[in-house]
Amino acid sequence: MRRMIANGSLVLTAVAVVALCSLSWAQMTEAEENQRLGMESHIGKLTGHAAAAKGTYRRYCVGCHGVLGDGEGENAQWIDPKPRNFTLGIFKCRSTTTGTLPLDSDLFNTIGRGLDSSNMPSWNPLSAQERADLVAYVKHFSARWVTEKPGTPIEVPKKPEVTADRLKAGLAVYQKVECWKCHGQTGTGNGPSAATLTDDQNRPIQPYNFHDGKRFKCGTSDEDLYTIFMTGLDGTPMPSWSDNIKPDEAWDLVFYLRSLQPMKSKEREIARQIGLKSGAPSTAPAPAPPQ
Repeated sequence: MRRMIANGSLVLTAVAVVALCSLSWAQMTEAEENQRLGMESHIGKLTGHAAAAKGTYRRYCVGCHGVLGDGEGENAQWIDPKPRNFTLGIFKCRSTTTGTLPLDSDLFNTIGRGLDSSNMPSWNPLSAQERADLVAYVKHFSARWVTEKPGTPIEVPKKPEVTADRLKAGLAVYQKVECWKCHGQTGTGNGPSAATLTDDQNRPIQPYNFHDGKRFKCGTSDEDLYTIFMTGLDGTPMPSWSDNIKPDEAWDLVFYLRSLQPMKSKEREIARQIGLKSGAPSTAPAPAPPQ
């Protein structure tokens, strides 16, 4: 009996130590973050101030992203995909090269636009100044913003005219870089690798389904989709293709993916007219040569 009590006491002591360590770590992290409350953002003529957004963040954002900005808010357990962990300083939607910090304007646009296929809504009802302040507050969670500068924005060349040849070329690019392995033969997000994909925190993540609507994860325009190809979505399995495909090929891929979406578009109409068949390369064996 005494041994059972002793063992129980040891377990309780261990739990108490772990809880105390966790509390100390959280307090230390919060103290470090508080030192960065002087962080600013700059979007056009607007200057955002982290300290000014503390109340706004606690009202609208803390339930998902957490007090410490680590994506562990009380609602996080019910949300899929999970809220972003701001302490890592890694963001999906950027105009900058892969692995680099986004521009303040990138974060500003994300807050206003929201993230499609997620629980992150559009916060356009907030004033521009409130959004600028929130950008600064998001930045204050990560020490990366103290030691690093945002990356260089990629150049988006002028969009060419969509043609049947470009749609065919886009399908060829889709096959060549094996987009279908994740996004599926018809772009529905059910490729053979889809079930194995995880994010940067080893959590399951689903490829984008291009048949769901006209919006993408990081925007609505053709230029937004081009940017996604060339910057990648950091923190996800979606890489940057800037070293693998040329700008013209990226535009061809934009047009092809537009033809998969359900809304009326020039790309979809051309694809229908030419009978363009989507999908992965044929795996059927080649016919035997004539004898």
